[in-house]
Amino acid sequence: MDMHGVWPAAVTPFDSEGAVDGPSLIRLLSFFRASGCQGVVVAGTNGEGPSLSAVEKRDLLRLAVKSEMPCLLGIATPSLTEAVWLAEQAGKCGAAGVLLMAPGYFRNASAKGVVNWMLAVADSSPVPVVAYNFPKYTGFTFDADVVKALARHPNIQGFKDSSGDRANLAMFRFMAPDAALMVGDETLAVEAGQAGWQGCISGAANLIPNWLCQCVSEPKGVSFEVVLPVVQAIRAEVQPAANKAVLHRWGVISRPDVRLPLLADSECLLAETIESRLGMNRNNLGIPPGEYGD
Repeated sequence: MDMHGVWPAAVTPFDSEGAVDGPSLIRLLSFFRASGCQGVVVAGTNGEGPSLSAVEKRDLLRLAVKSEMPCLLGIATPSLTEAVWLAEQAGKCGAAGVLLMAPGYFRNASAKGVVNWMLAVADSSPVPVVAYNFPKYTGFTFDADVVKALARHPNIQGFKDSSGDRANLAMFRFMAPDAALMVGDETLAVEAGQAGWQGCISGAANLIPNWLCQCVSEPKGVSFEVVLPVVQAIRAEVQPAANKAVLHRWGVISRPDVRLPLLADSECLLAETIESRLGMNRNNLGIPPGEYGD
């Protein structure tokens, strides 16, 4: 699987009726493409995937693939039937693959049971699977045995690790030597590259994709110390509400709305941090003229 560089974990814009806002999504993906991103994840954790129905996720993907950026469809559900259906739809829509999270509801499930669940999805998926380790949300941690077992499957061609555990940089690379490895904790992006990882799937890339792309592809060209405080500020906020508030302020998406139980960010203090530290604002985002749709 050719996966490298920065892949934003895209927010999902909503319109005034609460439906997916297609024009805003296209502007957002234009922003990513103009910033040098190599692909995008839709309907993931930053995309409020758990708040979207299976049909909404499919329709969101149908819109996203029109951007001609490689797309991964986020799958985060305890239902094996739904996970299999979504993987099938990803294939029909032309996705590059799926980002498959462990089934989070079943906190008492054994490691063998979780692995078998993920292997069952990989067996049926017509597109490559990127296995997603996010113990904060699932209550399940990919240890060395789990990574090794998943990496043996020919259709599990990548891993995303959002644990924030530095020790995983070496462990994943050793246990899955042929897999594409993408880090989810942006504070580890440069270290991951030095450890042989291919890139990052990043929530912070909704706002600073150009800076992260430079840090990942040319780590000697941009001082990560300049970017790190902004990354930390983004990660400290309630997401994806804060990301949406900034994107709305910049005119990339039409509304900052999130779905309940999340609440919108009405203050947008994060934008001031980014604008003051990195100089980013609505007028210099790099989106081609005419793609704002104002």
